[in-house]
Formats: sequence, structure tokens, C-alpha cells
Amino acid sequence: MIERAVAADAGEILTLQRAAYVTEAQLYGDPFIAPLVESAEQVRKAVEGATVLKAVDGARIVGAVRGQLSGTTCLVGRLVIAPDRQGEGLGTALLTALHEQVAEATAFDLFTGHLSMSLRLYHRLGYRETHRERMDDHLTLVHLRRPGSVR
Repeated sequence: MIERAVAADAGEILTLQRAAYVTEAQLYGDPFIAPLVESAEQVRKAVEGATVLKAVDGARIVGAVRGQLSGTTCLVGRLVIAPDRQGEGLGTALLTALHEQVAEATAFDLFTGHLSMSLRLYHRLGYRETHRERMDDHLTLVHLRRPGSVR
């Protein structure tokens, strides 16, 4: 079940986020990537100020994604899936729900590392690379955009 996150979910979302991003940190040899050093207070503020959706299985949050409108563009961030639940379609379900929740967006933008396993998912959901940004020797960010729904 996918539903809107509330401030009380911030701690559990942060724990999930840290578990999900450990493999990304290992890929790039950087334990200080933003999702791993974000505080519970920062996550709570995101939940209160953006569209944050969670995938729930019973009482457990097994996935989450954020969307923040900037003008008419939805900035997508922090798509996280519990490591033991990856490959079950939760990422697709969360992004699809975000596209529906922020239907007024004319575009959805996101970025990820060049080695990210999520690139296949983003391409499958209609995201196309707009440019790359070299951050340092071990990390290049891939920026992607998906058009919003045609109304």
C-alpha cells in the first residue's frame, strides 16, 4: 500500500534510507553521501514540506520517495527501497504514485550516480538523461527528466 508519509514516519524513513543507500556509498567509496548523513530533523522537514510517499507492508515502511515542486517541475529525490524488498516493483509503484500525486507538474527531474542500479528503472519509466555532472574522480551525477502527464 502506498500512502502519504507523516512527520511521525521520519525516523523510520531515515533508518530505511540509510539501509538502502549503504550499497550506493560502497559503489562510490564514499560513506558521507547526503542520504547517509541526513538527520531525522531534515527528513521530518522534508515530510512536512514536500510530497513524501511511503510503501507500507503491515506496520513496516518498505519504501519511500520525495517530490518537491519547483515552479512547474517536480524535483524527485530519495527513492529508497528496503534492501530485502528490492526487485519487487516497489520503486515503480512509488514513482508512478508520485507522478499521479503531483499531476500538475510539467516535468519530473532527478539525479543519481552514474553507477546506480536505479538507472534502468528510471529509463523504463520514461526518464531520459539531460546531462552529466562530474563531482569528483569517483562520482558523476546523471541528471534525468521525464515529461509530466499530458492533460
